[in-house]
Amino acid sequence: MMTSVDTELMRVLGDPLRLRIVTLLARETLCTTHLVEETGAKQTNLSNHLRVLREAGVVETEPCGRFTYYKLRPDVIAALAGQFTDLAESARTAAENKRACP
Repeated sequence: MMTSVDTELMRVLGDPLRLRIVTLLARETLCTTHLVEETGAKQTNLSNHLRVLREAGVVETEPCGRFTYYKLRPDVIAALAGQFTDLAESARTAAENKRACP
């Protein structure tokens, strides 16, 4: 069984601030103001990271008056976790598959 991990999603989540945002959104739905307070990032920088997460399908938005709330899409995170689970299972059986040297 050959398994691969979604490299684009890994690139998106590989940024420390984006990973922090995802971690915060795993706990609750937050607006940009909350995320600025929690991360200490500048609003423009945070908005750029949220755009990347939104375009990657990791978060979705919910307008609420003049604020935009962000929530995590758990199905996307679960799919990535499933890819890692498959990769770990493949690694467990790989010890039995040893390629002979020429």
